[in-house]
Amino acid sequence: MVQLGIKQNWKQFTLLVLVNAFVGGMVGLERSILPLLAEKEFLLAAKTAILSFIVVFGLTKAITNYYTGALANRFGRRRLLITGWIVGIPIPFLLMYAPTWNWIIFANILLGINQGLTWSSTVVMKIDLVGEKKRGLAMGLNEFAGYLAVALVAFLTGWIASHYGIRPYPFYTGVVLVFAGLLTSIFFIKDTIHHVNQESATNNIPKRKQLFLETTWKDPNLGAVTQAGLINNLNDGMAWGLFPLLLATKGFSIANIGIVTAIYPAVWGIGQVFTGPMADHFSKKKMLYTGMLLQAFTLFGFPWADTLAHYIILSSLLGWGTAMVYPTFLATIADFTHPMDRAKSIGIFRLWRDLGYAIGAILTGWLADLFNLNVSIYAIAFLTLLSALIIYFRMQNVREVSDRC
Repeated sequence: MVQLGIKQNWKQFTLLVLVNAFVGGMVGLERSILPLLAEKEFLLAAKTAILSFIVVFGLTKAITNYYTGALANRFGRRRLLITGWIVGIPIPFLLMYAPTWNWIIFANILLGINQGLTWSSTVVMKIDLVGEKKRGLAMGLNEFAGYLAVALVAFLTGWIASHYGIRPYPFYTGVVLVFAGLLTSIFFIKDTIHHVNQESATNNIPKRKQLFLETTWKDPNLGAVTQAGLINNLNDGMAWGLFPLLLATKGFSIANIGIVTAIYPAVWGIGQVFTGPMADHFSKKKMLYTGMLLQAFTLFGFPWADTLAHYIILSSLLGWGTAMVYPTFLATIADFTHPMDRAKSIGIFRLWRDLGYAIGAILTGWLADLFNLNVSIYAIAFLTLLSALIIYFRMQNVREVSDRC
């Protein structure tokens, strides 16, 4: 008999957490060293050219998120997960042996497809398994595994690059990750469509007729979450592309850059073990508003920092602000959608959220080239502050809405 809950499905849930760690590690593969690779090996000077790999990653991941959500009920979550890992097989080899920057761009197109298929599938499958009561915890554990892996692999590749060179050794890690994820998904992961059917039988949320428009903006709650997701990843795209360059201009070594760029996703990842359950017990609106506000004020502080200690503190605060919102985004989307709409609505949300990577890379690269790195960071901080205010004034408290239903 199909049962909902983490305890009732702990084996599959744990395996999906492990798989998402492999997924996150694939992003961490590039986090510390790719901007430096662009400057040192491919001699790219313009920030817009350097950040082009984030643009194509964000675009392809965003589009893949949408289609993963749209096709999840039709083809099954597990099939899409396995397909994502197959697409990911060439990535580490392309990064190791790329003779031109265009090969790196192609690797990031594949990485975007890989991440869209695999991460979206694991998110939806965990929500399917746990039912209504523990969504925050489920998303906290999911994002904890993914972003802790981003941090660990970012630190590891930075350390390897500082000792053995930027290529090829740091990217050997990717070979292990992609085959571990593929084999685990093929032999151990089961689909969750039966859990969706079980929840649908007792769920009283109506199906939506204009799901794309309502998730994007029309619905005040879903729309508030979606715009915040886009801005969150916009500032994360900036952190990914510009922070290594900012630290390099201030004389930090590759090893120290690896530490700072790893701390942000590490706090982000570990923090979600705590913030995920908090989203089940406290106001999701307050958590989203406070998290975005903390991100904004922290970003305003980055251009003023000078020492490694300053950057470690700021990266930790930025990571905590992101940890407050990331699992809460997904849990809130699930709260406001029918189980049969859920995968598609999450796909729409993740479409806009991950477009933030592309928009952030284009905007920050353009501002950095036109003015300087500091102006670019200030602009993103202001947009993050504006996003917090939209949540505060537009979104309703999830519990209050549930009570009226």
